[in-house]
Amino acid sequence: MNETENDRQSLYAEVTSRVIAELEAGRLPWVQPWDGAACGCTMPHNAGTGRRYSGINVLILWAAVIEGGYQSQRWLTYRQAQAAGGNVCKGERGTTVCYADRFTPKGEEARARDEDRDARQIAFLKRFTVFNVDQCEGLPEMLTGAPDVPAAADILPQVQALIDASGADFRVGDAEAYYSPGADFVVVPPQAAFHEPINWYRTALHELGHWTGHRSRLDRDQRGGFGSGDYAREELVAEMASAFACASLSIAPTVRHADYIGSWLAVLREDEKAIFRAASAASKAADYLLAFAQEGV
Repeated sequence: MNETENDRQSLYAEVTSRVIAELEAGRLPWVQPWDGAACGCTMPHNAGTGRRYSGINVLILWAAVIEGGYQSQRWLTYRQAQAAGGNVCKGERGTTVCYADRFTPKGEEARARDEDRDARQIAFLKRFTVFNVDQCEGLPEMLTGAPDVPAAADILPQVQALIDASGADFRVGDAEAYYSPGADFVVVPPQAAFHEPINWYRTALHELGHWTGHRSRLDRDQRGGFGSGDYAREELVAEMASAFACASLSIAPTVRHADYIGSWLAVLREDEKAIFRAASAASKAADYLLAFAQEGV
């Protein structure tokens, strides 16, 4: 195994071990104690480019914000901080995030054509270090000022608009909330069954997270029966998809199915890449749903 492969395996193991430790302690990394956080609940993003982080990096950066007590979800590389006219404060330690992609080796496409096959691609995982803007000095106010947060009265109508614009077969009235993959419909109890209206919308986003996985949409494997590893993996995706969508809409994520922690631990202990795959699928699912929020505006 070469150095790059060692580095990749080390990162998988490192992050997975951290998530396992959190789950063993009864905490869900995608449901952080936002009431105790110094900053508002939102998705982490790059202050220089404005691009939101996705997949496993969301969990890594959310945890770093809580641990560091930062007041911002904005991040920069060392060079980006300098390019913006500022600098990283002396003695500050960065947070390691990763970038996963694939590349086609030189000459592979030509060989593939000669052999009448698809070109083989090689996966790679690259580490890089980012710093919260709170760890920097001399940055312009546009990078450090408080972000615009929607008024509470505007949040729930925006989620309702998302539900309406999705076109999902969305049924209200059953005693339980669930998604039926075979029949492709979502069921949630009436809002009166929830102590707080916001919890109805959190539940709706969770079940719509499952809905995105239908073969006509993001085509995830949803064939696993209750209690199986496949079922646990899909539930993990829906949990994180709901958390990512909630945070994007300025809604603090909460636990939907803490009783699945044992099943999730079994999945993660068996495969150190499972949390990376689930977080990636969750980001795609959340993005799929959030596109309807724009349509519903």
